[in-house]
Amino acid sequence: MNIAIFPIAAAVAYLVSGINPAILLSKLVYGQDIRTVGSKNPGFTNFKRVYGWKFGWLVLLIDVAKAILPCLGFALAFRAIGVLDEGSFQLGAGFTGLFAMLGHAYPVWYRFKGGKAFLVAASAIWFIDWRVGLIAAAIFLLLLFTVKIMSVSSLCAGISCPISLACFGFAHPVVLICCVLSVLLLTWRHKANIIRLVHGEEPKFRLFGKNKVKKDEQPPQNGPSS
Repeated sequence: MNIAIFPIAAAVAYLVSGINPAILLSKLVYGQDIRTVGSKNPGFTNFKRVYGWKFGWLVLLIDVAKAILPCLGFALAFRAIGVLDEGSFQLGAGFTGLFAMLGHAYPVWYRFKGGKAFLVAASAIWFIDWRVGLIAAAIFLLLLFTVKIMSVSSLCAGISCPISLACFGFAHPVVLICCVLSVLLLTWRHKANIIRLVHGEEPKFRLFGKNKVKKDEQPPQNGPSS
């Protein structure tokens, strides 16, 4: 087994996924740091909640792309060098996906303060097993359009992944371990949401427009309208 590819995949995935479009665009477009408004989480949900879809779609696109590119690239690299006799692609995707999540959640570029990494996880899981990705997407969308709480939808979709993967089978135990660790990381990053859920204070997600935010958390009036 060529083990040199593991630290390379981990480093590239971590560094690339650490680039945060919500932080960059909130500063560039609105002259404001997304980490100071709304829920103060530098991720797509908070960006969309505060600023709307005008640039929210770009945050979404970049967050998905920064997971897809490393996961797909290293999954193909793992298979090309034959890390395993079978299942190298799945192993590469699972391992790279975990470090992509770590990069998004704890980016060195922003003093290790990042987002919740759900979009990164949701993008990576399709390369591990498309059937698992399909089940997770179905659960996520069903809950999002019924319960209308993003954190509930994200956590339930995430928890379904290792369960589905165990049912369908996996190429190597490390794949399942990476999937379980990813869900634990996702849950930990949602700890504030879980506390708000317990107290009945978690805001609902609106597909269109902006969610209501506190007066002192509004974007600057001279910024672009959404």
